[in-house]
Amino acid sequence: MKRLFLALAALVLVAGCTRNTQFNPPEEMAQFAYQNTGPTSITLYTIVNRRTGSGAHTALQVNASERVLFDPAGSYRAEGVQRSGDVLYGYSPTLEQSYTSTHARTSHLVRKVTVPVSPEVAEAALRQVKANGPVGAAHCAQSTSSILRTLPGMQSVEQTYYPKQLEASFRVLPGASSTTVIEDD
Repeated sequence: MKRLFLALAALVLVAGCTRNTQFNPPEEMAQFAYQNTGPTSITLYTIVNRRTGSGAHTALQVNASERVLFDPAGSYRAEGVQRSGDVLYGYSPTLEQSYTSTHARTSHLVRKVTVPVSPEVAEAALRQVKANGPVGAAHCAQSTSSILRTLPGMQSVEQTYYPKQLEASFRVLPGASSTTVIEDD
């Protein structure tokens, strides 16, 4: 039994998922908003272990009236990043590059799948990620898939705990396009 517990604890640590419980009032976070000037869309990030091929983490970028990253149980920290719970505010293209580069390394790659959505769907996604609350360790794909399934046109997204299964059901949505980021340390 002790070995099982240690194995599960190690899995949680490797997944890079932690509980982010610090919340700031919305009016305080508004000052850090990055205004989206591009088309409205939702981008699913899947972090994949390059050695085993297994999914290690899931995050969701929402391009609505503002651009945020829902990084459920994520451990990303960097100068200039403002986090409230699992939402990163001020998610500019520079911070996106930093986030992607931090996760894409010798051991992992990052796959990004973007789906264009209407402004109404993007705003609904923005409200959902801000209201979600803290996500427990190893629940990144589960919480992300729960949010996606509530959005118009995304009800077919599979409810799952597995990042790669979530990616597979997201990438078949209409208009989906994908990129893979591979970097070496």
